[in-house]
Amino acid sequence: MTAQRRDFRIAILGAGFGGLGMAIRLRQTGVEDFVVFERDAEVGGTWWANTYPGCQCDIPSHLYSYSFALNAEWTRTYPLQPEIRDYLRRCADAYGVRPHLRLGCGVERAEWDEEAGVWRLDTTDGAFTAQVLIAAPGPLSQPRVPALAGLEDFRGAVFHTARWDHDHDLTGRTVAVVGTGASAIQIVPRIQPSAKRVTIFQRTPPWVVPHRDRPITDFERRLYRRMPALQRMVRSTVYLSRELLVPGLVYRPQLMNAVQKMAQAHLAKQVPDPALRANLTPDYVIGCKRIVPSNDWYPAVTQSNVEVVPGAVTEVRPDGVLGADGVVREADTLIFATGFHVTDMPFARFIFGRGRARLCDAWQGSPQAYRGAAVPGFPNLFWVIGPNTGLGHNSMVFMIEAQLNYLVSALETMARRGAARIEVRHDAYAAYNRHLQSRLERTVWNTGGCSSWYLDANGRNSTIWPGFTWRFWQQTRRFDEPAYVLSRVSGRGTGSQGRREAAPIPG
Repeated sequence: MTAQRRDFRIAILGAGFGGLGMAIRLRQTGVEDFVVFERDAEVGGTWWANTYPGCQCDIPSHLYSYSFALNAEWTRTYPLQPEIRDYLRRCADAYGVRPHLRLGCGVERAEWDEEAGVWRLDTTDGAFTAQVLIAAPGPLSQPRVPALAGLEDFRGAVFHTARWDHDHDLTGRTVAVVGTGASAIQIVPRIQPSAKRVTIFQRTPPWVVPHRDRPITDFERRLYRRMPALQRMVRSTVYLSRELLVPGLVYRPQLMNAVQKMAQAHLAKQVPDPALRANLTPDYVIGCKRIVPSNDWYPAVTQSNVEVVPGAVTEVRPDGVLGADGVVREADTLIFATGFHVTDMPFARFIFGRGRARLCDAWQGSPQAYRGAAVPGFPNLFWVIGPNTGLGHNSMVFMIEAQLNYLVSALETMARRGAARIEVRHDAYAAYNRHLQSRLERTVWNTGGCSSWYLDANGRNSTIWPGFTWRFWQQTRRFDEPAYVLSRVSGRGTGSQGRREAAPIPG
């Protein structure tokens, strides 16, 4: 049925944790009039697209699932990419959302039609309309590749970690890796043993802590299958342990000293060479950039076929890469581990609200939203994992579920009140974001002395939630109707130009 329809009550963009979770929650509340657009060939979002060697989540397995769909089959305490991908595919099947999916269908433009009161969507499969648009593209969906001089003339293979070329065998290759973030720290130990040489261009070293990953035994999995309450207890314990980082990250950065000393000891133990150790030592407070767990990154970079080059790449040559030190390192393979477009969300360039105002222009380089979900001037549009819902310490799935509850409550309020349109009030939006930014001023992410992907082009932190995650859940557990304008749409011919008009519904 979904395959033939072009007009829907709700359209969801993306089928990762956010979009798929929204679809499941809609079905759980009895809503069937929706469609999910996913540009990739399967559900999974970032966990479908990222298939590089060693791809693994840095959040414990027991936290990395929907609360309503615990997974007793995790094989490790930190989940591997194939297991997360397969978990999401099982959820799509088990909760009956497959008929609502349009896979391999990307949304290229979304424009609000004020007169009709619908979103008009241009997709790779033609035009659609929806009364409500829920954007869940995910912050780690569009790879960022720096515009380097000479890149187009490079004669070897070039790819981003999120677009891994599995047909390109790295055995005996001379590989240049640009970046030392989470993906680089996972791939380098996997490619180093077979590559002839690996040169790592490091603009800023990360803080690396010991990885607590271990196999989950068959006995443990049997217990979790038979006693789901036990797994919930473990999940709660792990959740609370991650929240213990919040006082240091948010309120008193000096409390991070103990974690930083642990990272320094980890580095000293695994890197005996003082010169290399100095190159790998960050000059900012731990937590300012994402803390990365690994037991094999430092051993890998100490190998004789690996070189760490401090500084950014300045130019690409046909057969090599020029570093900040003025030396060209030979390379026949260039791998970008340079992250994603997070604060400069690409999709914001293709969303047009009232008066054809473009979302990226409204934001002017600094994304912001009310509750991470709503923006004035863009009626009937909600985000999942929107601005300032990101975390540096705990599971994003928790934040996603909090937002899903909020959006379901908003949709139920619209139905109960007979509203055709809903839009956040500008004063509520402005006050909420002023408060967020005042909270962020004292945090380690803003004061720790680093430049990170948490900060946007204006130097504003438009990524991180500045507090305990349970506080966000508390704020989103019920829809706060006074912060919004709900309106009906009067019949044709009632407006001054004979058009439909939105009539506000009194509170």
